[in-house]
Amino acid sequence: MITETGKVVALSGDSVWVQTIRTSACQSCSARAGCGQRALAKVSGGRANQILVANSLGARVGDEVVIGIDEQSLLTASLAVYGAPLLLMVLASIVGYRWFGGTDAAAIVGALAGLGAGFWWVRRWQRRGGDRYQPRLIRVNSAHSVTCL
Repeated sequence: MITETGKVVALSGDSVWVQTIRTSACQSCSARAGCGQRALAKVSGGRANQILVANSLGARVGDEVVIGIDEQSLLTASLAVYGAPLLLMVLASIVGYRWFGGTDAAAIVGALAGLGAGFWWVRRWQRRGGDRYQPRLIRVNSAHSVTCL
């Protein structure tokens, strides 16, 4: 499970908006010296992100929470998002070149069609995946404090 700590900044029906700063994953990763994500986080100053997460633990605004996503789900989704469009682009480029006159223009049109088809397929696949590829609340680290007068 890949986890990240964040703070609940808003409620939205049965979900909460969690604000995170991308730094914790970089500290424990073995590839941190050569990673582009770490370089981007360094340049952006660890810019904050807001993520909509189902409020399964009853978190309230101001609570510090831990959100997580399954490693296998993240790997599968990454492979689909990057690999499928690229693979279809290359295959459609070859098909376009061979079937439509052997010109560069045919290969380019085929590549663009394959890339578009890959993105379309990933979008449909993502919708069928349901909650499997969504982050979820793991725990609430600090409870919301109430001030008595």
